[in-house]
Amino acid sequence: MNTKTLTYLLEHPDHITAVQTSDMRAVIDEFPYFQSAQAIYLKGLKNQESFTYNSALKRTAAATADRSVLFDYITSEVFNQNDISEQIKVQEQTLRGLTIQDLQDVSNQVQTEELAKASQILDPGLFVEKKDSEMTAERPEEILQLGKPLNFNTNETHSFGEWLRFAAFKPIDRSKTETTEAQLSETVAEETEEKIESLAISSNEVTQKSVLSKVEVRKRKQQIIDSFIETNPKINVAPKASPQKKSIIQEPLIPSDVLMTETLARVYIEQNNFKKAKQAYRILSLKYPEKSGFFADQIRAIEQLEEK
Repeated sequence: MNTKTLTYLLEHPDHITAVQTSDMRAVIDEFPYFQSAQAIYLKGLKNQESFTYNSALKRTAAATADRSVLFDYITSEVFNQNDISEQIKVQEQTLRGLTIQDLQDVSNQVQTEELAKASQILDPGLFVEKKDSEMTAERPEEILQLGKPLNFNTNETHSFGEWLRFAAFKPIDRSKTETTEAQLSETVAEETEEKIESLAISSNEVTQKSVLSKVEVRKRKQQIIDSFIETNPKINVAPKASPQKKSIIQEPLIPSDVLMTETLARVYIEQNNFKKAKQAYRILSLKYPEKSGFFADQIRAIEQLEEK
């Protein structure tokens, strides 16, 4: 990628293409701490609805000095807008600006057509019974939109912070540590044998010096005792302080319904934190009862993932 193209993409990140996105990846591999290149590459993945967008968002956050700037960028209109939605928006504005002439009442015609469609639907021969093998149910990954880019808005700073956290730690492989411990014990044993041999050689010299040093230590101790008796110091006992009661505030596992959003529930799913995800959808079903059926489907899909 040349300097002219890079400068243009810095000014117009919404115009990045799939080819330029792959070229930007090569730039990042060569300069991993190039923050502007990371941001442009992130926009390219967002336009393609790439499954690598979510992991790239974490890498971009790690390379960004101020994450609040990154959050403002991914929630901006420029970042969330693409060419297709821009064309639809322009077409809608064009249609709204058209002037209407020669109005005609087609309500009767529409009613006649709808009645004809209704009579066809009521025809029993129109329907063909499907076998169970022909019915294809959606997979839980498709229902939960696993791997799809997470869409944060300006009010979801908590959800953004939760996504940047590590969901869980991988268990330690004890088989490797046992072998390394055995090797370390052998090397330690060899080193100790060498030290014992070297100490045995110089033990005679040490014993002669230790006799002289013991006499000097006794004289020094006696001098300290004599000086302590002469000064006769006193120790002031401090009054007992009443212990202060500490207020223990336990952080709730799930944030309040004010912070709970569908994006946060998706964050928990992407982190394989299914317990929090199900609790999040339960809170959302109480918060938005008109979408309780949708949230119930999400919970069932999560339970199917847990069974795998």
